[in-house]
Amino acid sequence: MAKDIRIDPRGPRFGAAVTLVIAVAALIIGANNVGLVLAFALAALFLPGAIVGPQATVQSAIFAKWVRPRLDPPAETESFRAPRFAQQVGLAFAVLAIAFLGLGVVLGFYIAIGFVVIASFLNAVFDFCLGCEVYLLATRATRRA
Repeated sequence: MAKDIRIDPRGPRFGAAVTLVIAVAALIIGANNVGLVLAFALAALFLPGAIVGPQATVQSAIFAKWVRPRLDPPAETESFRAPRFAQQVGLAFAVLAIAFLGLGVVLGFYIAIGFVVIASFLNAVFDFCLGCEVYLLATRATRRA
């Protein structure tokens, strides 16, 4: 098993706020070429976080350079694993949105982007990472089995 990397939990929350802005823009703009570009942008933002972890995202770099220096040190850190899983789920929904739009399933595009909006809203506004909670539930369930 890979070494557990500890991260500032405020970083993924900042990343969720960035994701929220882009996902809401995609919903407002709609299922057209610009909406497709925004869905690709979401996928590109999720990809490094899904592979390496949230510490590898563009949002994390912005947070580390311009936001975190203005904050007190975090009270505690967290494992990168649950937020990485959340990034994987976000990537899956962004790819689904792209696929749906490519297939002409407009409603599917809106539903997939809508899930990204809901999850990023919960994380950015309420500090509730839906993907992280699913990861923790699955981890507990597999340890009991």
